[in-house]
Amino acid sequence: MEARAIARYLRVSPFKARQVANLVRGKDVSEAMGILNYTNKKSAPLINKVVKSAVANAEHNFDMDSDELYISEILVDEGPTLKRMRPRAYGRADVRRHRTSHITVVLSEREVK
Repeated sequence: MEARAIARYLRVSPFKARQVANLVRGKDVSEAMGILNYTNKKSAPLINKVVKSAVANAEHNFDMDSDELYISEILVDEGPTLKRMRPRAYGRADVRRHRTSHITVVLSEREVK
């Protein structure tokens, strides 16, 4: 059984969010939260919030034990890009792209032998 949580339209680029997601993929939830608390990146608190939401979903909806949960899957997909104009010299304009991300966290229980 697995529990999931999805955060959509987050204002962080998918490339930068994947750097942090790769740090916690496959780790236990408590270890992953410790890593995220001390990671100095913009996306770390956002991913931490999604992990906490997935833990809450697992406990409330599926009666899973939070001590046995691990991150079985974490996906960072690209959301829509916000396009903004920036004035440049000689009356020209440049496009500034503000990228967004969709972060999906899937938790599973470890099998106890």
